[in-house]
Amino acid sequence: MARPPAPPLRLSKKERAELEGIAASVSLPHRAVREAKGLLMAGDGVANTSIAETLGVSRSTVLQWRSHFESDGVGWVGEVHEGRGRKPVITQAQIDQMISDTLHTTPPDATHWSNRTMAEHCGLSRTTVQREWKARGIKPHLVKTFKVSNDPDFEHKLIDVVGLYMNPPDGAIVLSFDEKSQIQALDRTRQSLPMKEGRPGTVTHDYKRHGTTTLLAALNVLTGELIGQCSSRHRHEEFLTFLRLINRETPRGREIHIILDNYGTHKHPDIVAWLEKHKRFHFHFTPTSSSWLNMIERWFGEITAKRIRRGSFGSVPELIGAIEDYIAHHNEDPTPFIWTKTAKQIVTKVRRGRVALESAGQSRAI
Repeated sequence: MARPPAPPLRLSKKERAELEGIAASVSLPHRAVREAKGLLMAGDGVANTSIAETLGVSRSTVLQWRSHFESDGVGWVGEVHEGRGRKPVITQAQIDQMISDTLHTTPPDATHWSNRTMAEHCGLSRTTVQREWKARGIKPHLVKTFKVSNDPDFEHKLIDVVGLYMNPPDGAIVLSFDEKSQIQALDRTRQSLPMKEGRPGTVTHDYKRHGTTTLLAALNVLTGELIGQCSSRHRHEEFLTFLRLINRETPRGREIHIILDNYGTHKHPDIVAWLEKHKRFHFHFTPTSSSWLNMIERWFGEITAKRIRRGSFGSVPELIGAIEDYIAHHNEDPTPFIWTKTAKQIVTKVRRGRVALESAGQSRAI
């Protein structure tokens, strides 16, 4: 005796419109599109057997579609329901243990895990280890250095310097100053080969040393212009000479605020005496171990990368000429660096770092 056809599936106008959108989609999974088509056919009164034959599925699958739709609605069309689908081979406990071992242990013969050594250690595939590390942002092969200042006036100096960057005094000139010492005039032992298609430029590994120079530089925080001078040494005498250069090259009558580090030559009695005679100069010292707070370091990084590191210099004067040319070219179209972090944001982060370090220290002690 033939089975009586099932009654048409009840679909509201909204449900039918949503199912039609899923059925017409070219980006949704095939199972969702096929299920939506089957439900639309069921809504039109097509027999379950005919739906199964048309869509290439079993009749029981069509019945499950109808049942799930009646209980869960359109939102679950195409979803794999609990108890169905491929069962996971790797348990969550294995994953959790692998992550714990990555974060809290090291191999017996190395300082950190690789995906190969961790895979061997925990019995998982290298692909699985790499996938789980990537999902959590874990990178055992990378390490970052840090230095926490122990300056008792850290916060006061930080607020002072960041205030100059973000809210400088009206009409004042703010300069970020430092010395870049021991810049070597290195000359390659063979002529470098130029870059060409399919091959980068090449230089010899070995080189000849022709001496060093020190660059004293002051970066105008507001305009990006730079005042620079090379010297064979960087004693207080050279620093005093550079201060006189700044005094000559800046407009008279304007206050000058100089951000600099705690190097001994910057506090020499001769420097203090000179400042007493030149009242428009004001020094603002960065906290100890906080060179990152001095904006000139960012400019030093650029000249090193763009002009010095890959250069070849047959003498110190040739090196000095290259530095002076770079400064002149920079000053033709200067672009200032923009400081974005407030003092409060930095202090909060530093305090958080100190708490973490203290907690780690206490854990090791225990």
